[in-house]
Amino acid sequence: MKRVLLKLSGEALAGEKKTGFDEATVVMVAKQVKSLVDSGIQVGIVIGGGNFWRGRTSENIDRTKADQIGMLATVMNCIYVSEIFRTEGMKTQILTPFECSTFSKLFSKDRAMKYFEKDMVVFFAGGTGHPYFSTDTSTVLRAVEIEADCILLAKAVDGVYDSDPKINPNAVKYDEISIEEVIEKSLAVVDMTASIMCKENKIPMLVFALGEENSIVNTVKGKFSGTRVTV
Repeated sequence: MKRVLLKLSGEALAGEKKTGFDEATVVMVAKQVKSLVDSGIQVGIVIGGGNFWRGRTSENIDRTKADQIGMLATVMNCIYVSEIFRTEGMKTQILTPFECSTFSKLFSKDRAMKYFEKDMVVFFAGGTGHPYFSTDTSTVLRAVEIEADCILLAKAVDGVYDSDPKINPNAVKYDEISIEEVIEKSLAVVDMTASIMCKENKIPMLVFALGEENSIVNTVKGKFSGTRVTV
């Protein structure tokens, strides 16, 4: 792989605390990403905001405003994780689809590609910049725009199941599944909009548990125990 888009769930970064950040987890991620960068792989990153806020779960305020709060949660996550990456010796830049003062640069494909050429890890924060679109959708959108070879989905669970393993102890995990089957069975890999974008643009996904030892590096090297989503 020459270029990958890594999606990190906010909950996974929170570790056992379930909210905020678990610094040991973020440092673990940083060390693995540095290993990829040092080997010549370009890495883009999208981080969910679930460790702070999920707009779709709010029942008391306007959905548009709730989603805007969620977008800002992803910006906070990217600022923090970016700085941890820098302490591990990497160069980073944060891009957002809206002006965010001096916190980030405005996203464009040309700008992202320029940073990749400078061996920088590029964080794509702020989602798509619009309400009603999840970070799943922005992940696939950015992957298509930067021409990523693959999307790496680092989750709190270790792959794709036929039902929710937290609810159903007999849930069966797939080693490999097509994006068509994901859509047909409405499996919760990414949301439906993101799934259809993956299908239309032929972007494969590798789904795995972030908490497993050396999970990111192993996934890129093909030594992972998660689920391969084919296109």
